[in-house]
Amino acid sequence: MEAFPKKPEDFANFVKRLFLRQWPDHQFEIAGPMDLVIDGRHLGLENLWRMAKQDSARAEEIVESYIDKLMQGDSIGGLPMPFSLVRNRIMPRIQPESIFTHLDREQVAHIPFVNETVVVFVIDMPHVTVSVTVEQMVRWGVQVDDLETLARENLARYAPELKVRIVEAEDGGKAAIVALQDGYDAARLLLDSLHVKLAPQLGGDFFVATPARDMFVAMTCNPPQFVERISQRIGRDYQRLPYPITNSLFLVTRDGVAGTAEEAA
Repeated sequence: MEAFPKKPEDFANFVKRLFLRQWPDHQFEIAGPMDLVIDGRHLGLENLWRMAKQDSARAEEIVESYIDKLMQGDSIGGLPMPFSLVRNRIMPRIQPESIFTHLDREQVAHIPFVNETVVVFVIDMPHVTVSVTVEQMVRWGVQVDDLETLARENLARYAPELKVRIVEAEDGGKAAIVALQDGYDAARLLLDSLHVKLAPQLGGDFFVATPARDMFVAMTCNPPQFVERISQRIGRDYQRLPYPITNSLFLVTRDGVAGTAEEAA
């Protein structure tokens, strides 16, 4: 079994050894401390590093499973999938704008969002998700607005009963936590019914934190010390968890979702 590297800069070589053991016929290049090029495609390792670091005893298993899903996703993504076959599987995900450091913005189906984030679209397959490309949109004859509408509808149907855990603080603050761990916890910020569902429990308009893909914390806008305390914890989670999104809060009102990053800048 491969020993888990203690330093991030050694992680690329760790992944390389495991990758070539499974997929020896593919071209593999280390382009930077946390950046690989596999068959000409860039792959950032930050998310995988955070996942493996959380459970270093299973790091080899985690990396091999990640690689297997990556290659499976590439294989599926290359297939001509009819829109009628995938339309009910198209789901939204919130991603940081920084994803376009390594991805071609013109090739990724997405819409701009607030707090320096974007909404991308994935095809939710049984064991892997595949990103929707602009090329697929053109082939299907749909616009990005059509994808957004469809993805929001699918998200609402995915888990119609939004299970929320309410936590009350001694200072009067209240938080509502969604933790379905299905890959779409943060994306539930996009639910059209979110304000209707949570406002009665949180006393009106509320903040939402999505530090990472699998975290959703809604909270009352007051008292300030409660919001500050939760925000500090969110900042730590943003630095620690895989698939980070943003450490800025979203403000949810009956009119929609607004960002707070611009105000903080």
